[in-house]
Amino acid sequence: MLILWALPIGLVVGLVLGGRLERLGRLHFRWPWLAVGGLLVQVALFTGTGFAAAGSLAPAIYVLSTLAVLVAVLRNLAIPGMAIVAVGAAANLVAIVANGGSMPADPAALATAGLDAGGHTNSVVLQHPALGFLTDIFAVPSWVPLANVFSVGDVLIAVGIGVAIAATVRKPGAPAPGRA
Repeated sequence: MLILWALPIGLVVGLVLGGRLERLGRLHFRWPWLAVGGLLVQVALFTGTGFAAAGSLAPAIYVLSTLAVLVAVLRNLAIPGMAIVAVGAAANLVAIVANGGSMPADPAALATAGLDAGGHTNSVVLQHPALGFLTDIFAVPSWVPLANVFSVGDVLIAVGIGVAIAATVRKPGAPAPGRA
């Protein structure tokens, strides 16, 4: 959910730095179908009974969909901020793989966000998660809109997206980001 905060923040920063909203039209993201497809698979997986319906394939589907998004991000490294997004996405992927296809969440972080630790979402509670520092150990408090738990990787993804938007909006006369 931090991504949803990154979008308006990136826009505001870009506009404050003298940018213009219409410059967003210059942004050329390569392989958008791969990124959107990977994210839509995750929405289906973690909404309703998607995870249960996927059964034993759910962890592999989560890993592969996360990898698909990372590949799309790597294809767009020429866009300012995408290297930061790539590091964040890779950190999340490493944490998910190290924990058997799940992103562990700290129970205290879940409580702070007002989320139930029961049931499977994109974050699960594990007794001793591998690479705990890369897991969902932070939380947006429940009184804040879109409260959720998040990881260091999520922070990097949000920062990178904010940078990409701000850079695209504010660059007067520069070549379009992502175009070779």
